[in-house]
Amino acid sequence: MTEVEALKHRLEGHLEQVARPRDPDWSPLGHRQVEQYVEEQLSQWGSLEEFRFEYFRRTHGNWILKLPGSNPRRDPILIGAHFDAVPESPGADDNASGVAVLLELARDFAQDPPCSPLWLVAFDLEERGLVGSTAYAQFLKRQGQPLRLMLSLEMVGYRDPTAGSQRYPAGLERFYPDRGDYIGLIGNWLTLPDLLRLQRSMNKVGIPCQWLPVGQRGWMVPSTRRSDHAPFWDEGYRAVLVTDTADLRNPHYHKLSDSLKTLDRDFLVGVCQGLMAGLRHL
Repeated sequence: MTEVEALKHRLEGHLEQVARPRDPDWSPLGHRQVEQYVEEQLSQWGSLEEFRFEYFRRTHGNWILKLPGSNPRRDPILIGAHFDAVPESPGADDNASGVAVLLELARDFAQDPPCSPLWLVAFDLEERGLVGSTAYAQFLKRQGQPLRLMLSLEMVGYRDPTAGSQRYPAGLERFYPDRGDYIGLIGNWLTLPDLLRLQRSMNKVGIPCQWLPVGQRGWMVPSTRRSDHAPFWDEGYRAVLVTDTADLRNPHYHKLSDSLKTLDRDFLVGVCQGLMAGLRHL
């Protein structure tokens, strides 16, 4: 088995475990099973921290793995993906795909550390309004914790190369392709050099990549705020959304049909490889 085949096999294994109904109220057992799986997988590579937060008088948690870099004086790069899903949906793209990549990034960088320290964070309650990421971003800001960069992995496994498959917020269609065959990078203005570096890394592994810098914490294009990077924008951090653009491309968004059979496994593998390579150069 080649290295790429092994990576694909591991990603598929993660998808099988995570892509199930897992809303904490509608599917509490599924939610707990997925949370335990994420916890078990991350804990293979180091000591985990649980960040607890309250939501409607119930305690929830984000799971955090902090990996050292070869240069510990550098500020950490935080990479996050949410493990919850909307009620009843198996959430294969939203966001089992992001979680699968997160787990493989943990594996790769634990075995071969990059220059910067990496914090791998599994967020809960993204679908309730970015609750877990908001609580953590605010906590880090209060602590005065600097970050080199935050990356949010949000739906990274759906590709459709047919003409007209990609839609955009009004006006952007003039600047971007109408085929949904690329990975998107959306960052605040401070991340512009990082967007260019990550795009080059994606292109080197054969994944087309489009990027968009936005101002005013994303409020210029409100649809760019719909994931766990937005609270980090709000707290003044450099943050980038890595996405297949969700419902602007994927017709199964927030539906029962968001299943494993709709995912493009080769696309997911390529996105994962591109991030592995790109993060080593940030």
